[in-house]
Amino acid sequence: MSELSNKQIKERLQHLTTLSIALNDIKNIKFLLERILHTARTITNADGGTLYRVSSDKKYLEFDILINASLDLHFGGSREKSDKMRSIPLALDNGEPNLEAVVAYAANRKESVNIEHVYDTPIFNFSGMRRFDEVYDYHCQSLLAVPMLDHNSELVGVLQLVNSMDNSSGEIQAFSTTDQLFIEALSSQAAIAITNQELILQLEDLLESLVNLINIGIDEKSANTGRHCQQVPKLTMMLADAVQSMEEGPLKDFSMSANERHELWLAGMLHDCGKITTPVHVIEKATKLQTIFDRIDLIDARFEILGRDAEIRYLKQLAQDSISPQLTQELHLELESLRSDRDFLAHANIGCERMKDEDLDRVMSIASGTWVDYKGVTQAFLTDNEVENLQIRGGTLTGDERKIINNHISVTIRMLETLPWPAHLQDIPEYAGGHHERMDGKGYPRGLRGEDMSVQARIMAIADIFEALTARDRPYKTGKTLSESLFILGKFSLNGHIDPDLFRIFVGKKVYLQYAHKYMHGVQIDEVDESKIPGYLT
Repeated sequence: MSELSNKQIKERLQHLTTLSIALNDIKNIKFLLERILHTARTITNADGGTLYRVSSDKKYLEFDILINASLDLHFGGSREKSDKMRSIPLALDNGEPNLEAVVAYAANRKESVNIEHVYDTPIFNFSGMRRFDEVYDYHCQSLLAVPMLDHNSELVGVLQLVNSMDNSSGEIQAFSTTDQLFIEALSSQAAIAITNQELILQLEDLLESLVNLINIGIDEKSANTGRHCQQVPKLTMMLADAVQSMEEGPLKDFSMSANERHELWLAGMLHDCGKITTPVHVIEKATKLQTIFDRIDLIDARFEILGRDAEIRYLKQLAQDSISPQLTQELHLELESLRSDRDFLAHANIGCERMKDEDLDRVMSIASGTWVDYKGVTQAFLTDNEVENLQIRGGTLTGDERKIINNHISVTIRMLETLPWPAHLQDIPEYAGGHHERMDGKGYPRGLRGEDMSVQARIMAIADIFEALTARDRPYKTGKTLSESLFILGKFSLNGHIDPDLFRIFVGKKVYLQYAHKYMHGVQIDEVDESKIPGYLT
């Protein structure tokens, strides 16, 4: 075996240098492993090679890639794996280290194995290699197995090369000592790169798990809000994809890289993380009088007491006088008035319709009445807090409760801005914190205008509103149909609430329909006449 020339050494060093640079750029672990094996084969002029990685439980060497030039085989990496390539246990059944399989030996001893004539070596069990040779009519002659150790000398995998070819004659030859040194250097580089990639993936998984952890906490407080946190990012990405597909119009230049898509997805998942601090009785307030329980039951009890008192007075009067039609009529009128007021307050408590001025006056009129409690104390029929809640013009929240709800976005921003986001995720607070801002500057918490917000934040604002309109699991409302939701959203596009350009894409690209078929109940998916949607064709 001839010594390497200066030119050959230079070429090998060039390959190592090129690989070293590439290892920092390749983000896909499959392509990374493939590049490592390809460089190893090129440096040693090996006909074939296999790369194994340690399993997560540290019990096996799992097959990742096999490449053989003369057989034109390529399994794993960027291509499908073969079920013929099996994992190799690192320990025997008795618990002792597996030193029979050559790659397991290299892994357990953390040392290279260089064999000139494979089948003349009795200390290893080459049954798997023999089966390969029989199946593919091949002959493995020379072999080099090198453990891949990271900076802590922890085993990452094993790189195995077979049949080094002489550059001149093409004859199979042994792997030289120089070959081994180069591959050991390459394996060390590769192991550190693989470890770094796996660490990055683990950190990304940890980040997403922490995001899910927050949403689980919100979900435990309110299953409805938890579902909202899951749905908004899905709709956000649908609309973002539609915007990115535009070839004309004011948003035709909008585009996102893979990292930017991931950033927007995480922002969507975190857009309501501040609700973890919002009191449950406010989030879940289904009626105007609900706190821990619905206080309409207390008011019902007062009506029962007033009705009972009226009947007692009637019966006492009968005991003193003869039956009087007028007295009976007065009782019926009083009971009917009580029933009417009771029904009115029960309906007002639901908050499904906007209260008129005369409705507010009627609440005050009822509140001015009195009742006698179990201690015999005369009380105002409605407390000041009950009046305040029953006089809510629309919805179920008082002004103070609305401030508590709105504060969740300020908390969201504070929570997200305290985190040391890496450069490729640094816009998450802006994306997540802007979904309650408006194009006209009347939103909250910062009163931003459209030009002050990113396209991503404006996209999320539409997704947030549409999901809220169509959601069927809210305690205070029923989910609206597609046509109803689009009509409301269209009005918002005209009054400065949402971005009209994004809204037209939302409708024109049928993003609403794509979302509906995946996540909305069938009864909500009605026929939509897009020509009647406000703001779409104007």
